[in-house]
Amino acid sequence: MLNVLRKIVQEVSAAPDLESVLDLTVRRIQRAMHTQVCSIYLLDTISQRYVLMATQGLNPESVGVVSLSPTEGVVGLVGQRAEPINLEDASVHPSYIYLQSTGEERYHAFLGVPIIHQGEVLGVLVVQQFERRRFDEAEEAFLITVSAQLAGVIAHAEATGSIQPVGNHAGTGTGAGIPEDRQFSGVAGAPGVAVGQVFVASLPADLEGVPDKPARNIEAELDRFNTALEAVRGEVREVSRMLAQRLRSDEQALFDVYIRMLEDNALAGQVAERIQAGNWAQGALREVVDDHVRQFSSMDDPYLRERATDIRDLGRRILSHLQESTSSGEVEYPDSTILVADDLSPTMLGLVPEDKLVGLVSVSGSGNSHAAILARSMGIPTVMGVVDLPFTRLEGRDVIIDGYTGRIYVNPSDDLKNAFREILREEQMIAAGLETLRDLPAQTTDGYRMPLWVNTGLVSDVERSLERGAEGIGLYRTEIPFMTRDFFPSEQEQLKIYRRQLEAFAPRPVTMRTLDIGGDKSLPYFPIEEENPFLGWRGIRVTLDHPEIFLVQVRAMLRAAQGFNNLRIMLPMVTSMNEVEEACAQIDRAVQELQEEGLDVERPPIGIMVEVPAAVYLTRRFARKVDFISVGSNDLTQYLLAVDRNNPRVAGLYAPYHPAVLKVLHFIAQEARKEHKSVSICGEMAADPGGALLLMAMGYDVLSMNSNNLPKVKSAIRGTSLAQANALLQRVMRMDDADAIHHYLRTSLKSMGLGNLTRPVLPGRD
Repeated sequence: MLNVLRKIVQEVSAAPDLESVLDLTVRRIQRAMHTQVCSIYLLDTISQRYVLMATQGLNPESVGVVSLSPTEGVVGLVGQRAEPINLEDASVHPSYIYLQSTGEERYHAFLGVPIIHQGEVLGVLVVQQFERRRFDEAEEAFLITVSAQLAGVIAHAEATGSIQPVGNHAGTGTGAGIPEDRQFSGVAGAPGVAVGQVFVASLPADLEGVPDKPARNIEAELDRFNTALEAVRGEVREVSRMLAQRLRSDEQALFDVYIRMLEDNALAGQVAERIQAGNWAQGALREVVDDHVRQFSSMDDPYLRERATDIRDLGRRILSHLQESTSSGEVEYPDSTILVADDLSPTMLGLVPEDKLVGLVSVSGSGNSHAAILARSMGIPTVMGVVDLPFTRLEGRDVIIDGYTGRIYVNPSDDLKNAFREILREEQMIAAGLETLRDLPAQTTDGYRMPLWVNTGLVSDVERSLERGAEGIGLYRTEIPFMTRDFFPSEQEQLKIYRRQLEAFAPRPVTMRTLDIGGDKSLPYFPIEEENPFLGWRGIRVTLDHPEIFLVQVRAMLRAAQGFNNLRIMLPMVTSMNEVEEACAQIDRAVQELQEEGLDVERPPIGIMVEVPAAVYLTRRFARKVDFISVGSNDLTQYLLAVDRNNPRVAGLYAPYHPAVLKVLHFIAQEARKEHKSVSICGEMAADPGGALLLMAMGYDVLSMNSNNLPKVKSAIRGTSLAQANALLQRVMRMDDADAIHHYLRTSLKSMGLGNLTRPVLPGRD
């Protein structure tokens, strides 16, 4: 059975559409289990009925016609119970209903299993036989396993619009098949909302990321394709000639295979047909290559299966030439461009003129990716990790981005557009009003002063931060310059980068976090491959294992701070006193080396980040060893709740206002104060007005946030008293539900006259 299951999984993965998947599945199961019938019923979300969508053994004319309500028949009972039902004779079961048009009156043995995805029943998978018998445990386990595989395929097809509710047939063309106000969920990358049109960006030679676009000039597209085709033919012939003396005749024949694939009656001819049908050359190429790859991948013969790799290689080569032939000057961007990519990179942000770019969407990637960090700095609403988005079919479509909740809406109705445009107008009015607070202190109505610092990583962050009245840098992400290069930056290069930050903010403090890579932050030239990167080699663990990298970075920081004396060094991801002592020893060594070289440098204040549960309970011990404590609430929340905040499947469980998180944050502040050490926080919670008031009441000395959020937080602090914040904290600490706490904070801010600072009430969400 295991081999059969593998075969089904392989074939399902290669199937071109859901109809083929369902048909293939029932045929393979019927053959593998030697049953007379195998059928699949899917729940139609509109009629709320289980519709027969594929069968092997029942009347094929009943497919798409026969249906049952969730309270009818044994199929409905399987769906209701969400568990398998195994009957020796279904015809005598109280729930049995005879459906004449299917011709099932001859069958007795029945086994039905639910098709469940993330707790939701999508349908029922059924096998039936003539004789009266119970299917054994192995057969039941096999069918459950297949249904689990099938659930993911069906859910993805429904989410991407590959299938519609039964009987709801959409048109064809770019974006066809996606209903009005279709909602997709990802991870919030940068706050804000945007309404605009999609422009799909693809990486060089990335076939999967090529979108469908109508061919404006079919002859021109054919010319581009033929030119690219001839260039690839030339490349293949040249490689063949260069290797002729080093390869055997059978190996040399591979290049002849490549040339034949490129001939008019094979791949080339099919691409030309797709272009003539209206798709641009790159989209037509992707369609044909995908078709060929699916066909070869499903073949039994190992040699023929390997030809799928050859097809992909040829497709990428042709695409590379097509992309070169399309100059950037020919690209027309909508006035309100929402840039969509399979994997959004920082360089892609430069594709669109600044005055036209209103939003960003990435199918993969996380809220901590370099692109997301850059988007937050630029104030561009962004959603990351929208894994089910059919992005290649969205070119030119109207979409709405909700960067607060990580949702996007495709084909939005006029009512939804108008609702979000009203939110945009309100946000712009609020932002204009907050500009007047730039030079005013963040001081409560009863005189308590709360320093507000910023998190930075790019040179452009500095100007924005100063414009918004930042009093210091609580977190400078030094890994950003490392991520934008092809090799480790030299000491001199790092010195120049760090000095810009220190000089711009002098004499205000600048807290530089030492290199923090690993987890979801990788360097292209220093890959870290791990099964569980968030629990692996990251943060201080990497730099202590590579003192040559750590010392160079610290030396660059110390040299950059000469004459300013506003540097603070912060150590990430510490879990033990040994790590802190070793890191401090390395910093002392760097100070001594530079002093011996004749440079006037001093040991700067050194602090640690509390980001993991182990560090929470060592806060007081750390405070005795270092000069300050800073809490990285994003990672700390993730580790406390065992939730990957960058995983869309569980991102809804990531709750900054979870009672456990609040208790831990309060505990850290109290422990640091016992040792009379400054304690700050530099996570997203500090950037939320309600969260900022709670943290102020807990006793945090500094709040550090993205510069775009600073004016709102300052306004919240200036609009309340410390006594009110303390009362708010006391009430919240007695609550035991994260959603209730969040709701209470929003309600309280409104009652204080600060409702304009809370996240707007969003259509389809609140």
